[in-house]
Amino acid sequence: MTQNNTTTEENIIEENKSDEKRKLINRFLMRLTKEQPQMYYATTSEISRSIHTMIKEHTNRLSVEEQALVRRMTIEEIEGLLGFHAR
Repeated sequence: MTQNNTTTEENIIEENKSDEKRKLINRFLMRLTKEQPQMYYATTSEISRSIHTMIKEHTNRLSVEEQALVRRMTIEEIEGLLGFHAR
């Protein structure tokens, strides 16, 4: 395999991870706004902190794959994923 193909495959894997993280974050976001409707009006950084806390509290309820995705996730990464608009 050439270097170019490897890079392309790595990019695809990273994009898939980002998509899966985004889906997971959105799942937590839906749960958060359902449990705390006032969070709808909160800043992205406040929401990110709340989601980060929820993830830490519920990690053991996630699948092994999902746990691997969120294991080292930071508040800043969550904030970035919340602010990112899929194409």
